[in-house]
Amino acid sequence: MFLKVSQVDVRYAGQSRSAVEGVSLQLEAGQIGVLIGPSGCGKTSLLRAIAGLEDLNAGQIELSDRVVSRHGFTEAPEKRRMGMVFQDYALFPHLTVAENIAFGIQGLPKSDQTKRIQEVLGLVGLEEVKLRYPHELSGGQQQRVALARALAPKPDLLLLDEPFSNLDVDLRERLAVEIRSILKAANATALFVTHDQMEAFAIGDVIGVIQEGHLAQWADAYHLYHRPASRFVAEFIGHGVFIPGVRQSANGRLEVQTVLGLLSDEHEVNEVDLVHDARCDVLLRADDIVHDDHAAVKAEIIRKAFRGSEFLYTLRLQSGDIVLAHVPSHHDHHLGEWIGIRAEVDHVVTFNQKSN
Repeated sequence: MFLKVSQVDVRYAGQSRSAVEGVSLQLEAGQIGVLIGPSGCGKTSLLRAIAGLEDLNAGQIELSDRVVSRHGFTEAPEKRRMGMVFQDYALFPHLTVAENIAFGIQGLPKSDQTKRIQEVLGLVGLEEVKLRYPHELSGGQQQRVALARALAPKPDLLLLDEPFSNLDVDLRERLAVEIRSILKAANATALFVTHDQMEAFAIGDVIGVIQEGHLAQWADAYHLYHRPASRFVAEFIGHGVFIPGVRQSANGRLEVQTVLGLLSDEHEVNEVDLVHDARCDVLLRADDIVHDDHAAVKAEIIRKAFRGSEFLYTLRLQSGDIVLAHVPSHHDHHLGEWIGIRAEVDHVVTFNQKSN
């Protein structure tokens, strides 16, 4: 395992609780990991600890089978062979693009510097602007220069802290896809921090959801969306709501009775758990609900948001429960209109009902 974080705690002086508590995760060589969570959840503190910028109160961090942090020992950041890309890019305004990239490889012979600069310029697609200064570049170009500078020394691990936060939404999404391609082409191992789940989905092989300093789940995007490990992850990732249900099993399969009918799943269920806690809340994503004029279940449109190719409808059932649905945009129904819906749920996700 290339990066191994084991039961890490980070607590700042004067704080009553840890910013990071009991976090363990692993990243393989060539993988791109992403830390995501709400503001103040501890994701940047964890990144800084991995960079060697914060001491550990407990646990340890290993990089390529070498311990770089543990309680009482923190290897200096410059000895960790890590590259960092910050929110503000931190480019030197008085240096050209090529000179900015050369800053981290000044120990190489001049000919090797020139060769490496050309390599990373080609990697990020900036060969034609190498003699320009940062103020002459767009935000996206500046971000790629910062990435090129971080990649130039061939770091063992690249850390990126909200690198797209200063860019507009359209550019952020496009750049996330580009950066993933660049990192994969460089065979780089990287850990990325963001609060934007679309960025996380676009760039990450594996994604960690941080909740109040704890790692709530470490998985790929598919499992975070379809198999969330907790109610927090279910609510944080994707559009979704909860409706009440009653769990049961049929030949070892999970079935849940709801106002939308019987929902079933192929995954195994513990019979003992069902006996003691049959009542549950069922997670329904917008893509679990299908608009069908002939369906027996009807719902009132109480909100609609146009998304180009589709509407996101917020629907109220006769029971008062709320569900969401993605509906093709040529189905332009009016607020207050009742439409037929049915559930098509491949992954039935349930949690114990919240106590009032």
